[in-house]
Amino acid sequence: VQLQASGGGLVQAGDSLRLSCEVSGAALSDYAMGWFRQAAGKEREFVGGIDKTYGVTSYSDSVKGRFTIYRDNDKNTAYLEMNSLTPEDTGVYSCAASRLTYYSDYALYSVWGQGTLVTVSS
Repeated sequence: VQLQASGGGLVQAGDSLRLSCEVSGAALSDYAMGWFRQAAGKEREFVGGIDKTYGVTSYSDSVKGRFTIYRDNDKNTAYLEMNSLTPEDTGVYSCAASRLTYYSDYALYSVWGQGTLVTVSS
């Protein structure tokens, strides 16, 4: 299975952006998905996750209420919708897949997509 993240770019504070994570080589429906981000000089941070069965989601406190994760199994793609972006949201965003459930610990994921850079200017 391979993951392809896309949709990053340069936006202004207050803008919205949607990231995509396309799954190939397997069915998205078989995986829970997690989104992570890493700012320069900082550790990788859990953004949120979505389970594979009911679409249950969980978010970090820093993005709760602004970010939404959802999935389209027909398109084999998971999404991270980001609203009210701030400069603190700047970083490389990556998606990860797990056959069991989503985890906030990135070390528990075996499948990763390459990151996509999000830069939020003030």
